Amino acid sequence: MNLIIILLALGLLMFLAYRGFSVIIIAPICALLAVFLTDPSHVLPFFSNIFMEKMVGFVKSYFPVFLLGAIFGKVIEMSGIAARIAKVIIRFIGVKQAILTVVLMGVILTYSGVSLFVAVFAIYPFANHLFREANIPKRLIPATIAFSAFTFSMDAIPGSPQIQNVIPTTFFDTNVYAAPMLGGIGALFILVVGMLYLESRRRKAAKNGEGYYGIGKNAVSESPAASEMAATSEAIAAPSTTMLNAKIDVKDLLAFLPLILVGVMNKFFTTYIPKWYADGFDFASINLAQYGTVNMNQQLALWSVELALLVGIFTAIALNFQEVKLSFKDSLSVGISGALLATMNTASEFGFGGIISALPGFAVVQNFLANTFTHPLVNGAVLTNALAGITGSGSGGITISLGIMADKYVEAANAAGIPLEVMHRVIAMAAGGMDTLPHNGAVLTLLMVCGLTHRQAYKDIFAITIIKTLACFFVIGVYLLTGIV
Repeated sequence: MNLIIILLALGLLMFLAYRGFSVIIIAPICALLAVFLTDPSHVLPFFSNIFMEKMVGFVKSYFPVFLLGAIFGKVIEMSGIAARIAKVIIRFIGVKQAILTVVLMGVILTYSGVSLFVAVFAIYPFANHLFREANIPKRLIPATIAFSAFTFSMDAIPGSPQIQNVIPTTFFDTNVYAAPMLGGIGALFILVVGMLYLESRRRKAAKNGEGYYGIGKNAVSESPAASEMAATSEAIAAPSTTMLNAKIDVKDLLAFLPLILVGVMNKFFTTYIPKWYADGFDFASINLAQYGTVNMNQQLALWSVELALLVGIFTAIALNFQEVKLSFKDSLSVGISGALLATMNTASEFGFGGIISALPGFAVVQNFLANTFTHPLVNGAVLTNALAGITGSGSGGITISLGIMADKYVEAANAAGIPLEVMHRVIAMAAGGMDTLPHNGAVLTLLMVCGLTHRQAYKDIFAITIIKTLACFFVIGVYLLTGIV
């Protein structure tokens, strides 16, 4: 019965999220329903001392990363940097390589810290233009954007400032560059297999005579709401053929500078912050003992990413001040609102995981996983993938799984001689595996922006989901065979 209660809470959370209800509301409701069915007298204590403590703790640790990433993305969007990046890529690769161009643009934006939701809006106008010019079916645009922004650039390539790669640092005392060779191998696997898949779909469509608008059951027929959203999105930054074919100037090349600086400064701060605080920091040394000491291992990655994003924001503004100042206040408000929503969604899921892990039924789940998947890497990959899929959120899945199992993973990894860097990379990649199921918020946004339905375009998104999930276990196999970190 205890197990059924937990499965009921998880199933209800997934169902309501799919139906479009806010996770901020439904996560505590589902969690407290499970507590009520276990013991009604425990509801209020569990809410105050478990759910709220977990939720507030998450906000305390990660809100600055969400906030700065959202602001950086808005600055990139309104400054015209995204348009200039697309122009440079097209000039070097050619307009005929539409799929590769979109993938590279997504990789550059997400790896430099632009949030996934912002990246979707920034990429779509250029993807739509290129696919129309190359006569590639529009239904392949969502899968191409998902592949470019939701996979290897998010959590496999070492140094990514995306939240899925940051969260494990506070549990394993690692940094965002954890397991660089292993992550690079995983990223290469995803890139090669994903590109082969997308190109095979393009060739098949061309062979069948299917162009941009599709044929038969694949024909593009958008709902009025979706059509309006797609038109609005494209109008924001619709590229012209003249602009994309114009010669590259100095300002086009400078567009890459803020993004490059985020990566460079992230590495710089990761290296030098430990030297600046070689002895840690104790507030007692400045007569503020009540504030305790700072755990430098847990804060290093967070501080490094935050400072690097600040450098990127100020650089982007300085280089494009005239463009940015026109809508800075309104865009800043939108970015802050988006960051608050994303933070609270994930924090609420973290609180949900805290309550579920404290219920008697979770011991049954934990024992089943421990007995079925005895290796800590496999266990972490399976649990994180499952929770990411259930919650429809990579950040939600990883926060729940690590909030529940992090201590056990550290203990098991140390016992098996597995570096915690490897645990970090595997679990980070698992967070971006099954998270892109139909109810995922980024998937829903992506389809809406593209003006397409699940029926028209989700099949290829799911194929990318499978490739990304397999990549996580591929990386585990590579490590077990070679010991590469």
